[in-house]
Amino acid sequence: MKPVIKLSAGGGRGFWEIPVVYEDDHVLAIDKPSGLLVSPDRYDKDRPNLMRMLLEAVEQAKPWAAERKLTYIANAHRIDFDTSGLLMLAKDKPTLVKLAEQFGNASPKKTYLALVSGSPTEDTFECDLKLRHDIRNPALMRWARDGKKSLTRFQVVDRFGGVSLIECRPVTGRTHQIRVHLKAAGFPILADPLYGDGATILLSQLKRGYRGKDDEEERPLTPRLALHAWKIELPHPVTGEPLAIEAPLPRDLEVALKLLRKHRPGSVPGRRREVSP
Repeated sequence: MKPVIKLSAGGGRGFWEIPVVYEDDHVLAIDKPSGLLVSPDRYDKDRPNLMRMLLEAVEQAKPWAAERKLTYIANAHRIDFDTSGLLMLAKDKPTLVKLAEQFGNASPKKTYLALVSGSPTEDTFECDLKLRHDIRNPALMRWARDGKKSLTRFQVVDRFGGVSLIECRPVTGRTHQIRVHLKAAGFPILADPLYGDGATILLSQLKRGYRGKDDEEERPLTPRLALHAWKIELPHPVTGEPLAIEAPLPRDLEVALKLLRKHRPGSVPGRRREVSP
């Protein structure tokens, strides 16, 4: 059983349980849940965020931090509020500097998994549209000729009629890059509140003869952004040895995939590649 870090959200807002997926003397890699900010919100400083909770726990020498003799913790990169998955943290300043340098020059190989609306005609494709913040709404990104160079490579893992599972490999690291590039390619991520087409998955759409409770509205199988930061491969920031870290699919996406594979007609034989641990 993998260790879990328990963090207080403060203000009587309960706790977050954060699985640890890799750890050594210099690096701590965690599996961030969907619905948690990595860093403070620029507009609402009181919103719970992962780094504030981690730093407070280290300063207060909470048991999980004390047993590791932690006096320093910092994130080397970010993932979106809605996105679940792998986040790498440094336990000391020299490690942070090296990791930040690696992520800055895009040397880590990052792989995400996304459930998207639609079915690409090709098994592999890419998008290199330049991206910048939307002038009218800086919280959004858009493709534009004067944007920054961006590149994402995609590979179809499995097909379920009108839904596909796709591996996403961002070569650059722009804000919302995968989400915008998939939208531009015509395959928005399911349940994406910013760039989606409103599509989700309902069990009633998959299971013949499904009957829900008459007094309850059916909940979608993908109630949140169906995007997961799955793998990171990079040289260890201290030893230089190859390092590959993986955050397993969260329960909600794992269940959605299981039901898609069980009930959805139209899967393409021979094209499925295993992604579950």
